[in-house]
Amino acid sequence: MADMKDLLQQLDSWMEAYMTSFYTDDTVIQQAILIKQKHTGCVKKISRALAEHLGLSAHDVTLAEIMGLLHDVGRFRQFTLYQTFNDALSEDHAALGWKVLQDMPLLRELSRQDREWLCFAIQNHNKKAIAPTQDAQGLLFARLLRDADKLDIYRVLEPYIAPSDGSGFSPHFLEQFLAARQCDYTQIRTQDDRKLVRLMWLYDVNFSWTLQRIVARGYVDKIIACLPEDELLAAGIKHLRDYLADKCAATDRVNFA
Repeated sequence: MADMKDLLQQLDSWMEAYMTSFYTDDTVIQQAILIKQKHTGCVKKISRALAEHLGLSAHDVTLAEIMGLLHDVGRFRQFTLYQTFNDALSEDHAALGWKVLQDMPLLRELSRQDREWLCFAIQNHNKKAIAPTQDAQGLLFARLLRDADKLDIYRVLEPYIAPSDGSGFSPHFLEQFLAARQCDYTQIRTQDDRKLVRLMWLYDVNFSWTLQRIVARGYVDKIIACLPEDELLAAGIKHLRDYLADKCAATDRVNFA
């Protein structure tokens, strides 16, 4: 079995070379590549910090860091080919990324179990819900990676949050928000729909540690401040704030028993 720290260093070098291989004189593509390059570094760091918070072994902390490093490898080819990060208009970027990774010689240095967990986490990091599994540790890694990704995506999207343009939100999206459910991104029709989606994500965050940081950085308040006034929406926001208060006060525990 490979030394995990040495493997992480090698993968860091590989990922850096892979990302910079997409650099271009096309300013639109280049800006997108740089955004995802920074996101990659942030998710890697968050994955490690969250794994340490959860008390995982040194081996598993490094594996979580590898997952963060590699989770969005498909984004670079996706935007270069399609000029969009919308999976529905291009390809599922998690599946595209795994096509790049599955035959990588460096990953053969991981144990078979570690590769399976890596594959499961990456392929489920962008899905509406994690695929059913009886593997408790594989599920933990998938939850951890989804949280790390969401925490940084709120940072990425924050500059684009703006007051309502008057388009309002779709009734179906409001219903889903009130029910604390996730939604089908392909049904987004307005900018206010997009803001509601980002509030719905909060119900899919797995760990108190993650929610505490999302709330503390002001992402939730900024989104809410940019939504139109609506009585039903206000009720949903109250429910969300109560939920966040309870979840942020909870203690994160990992139990494989």
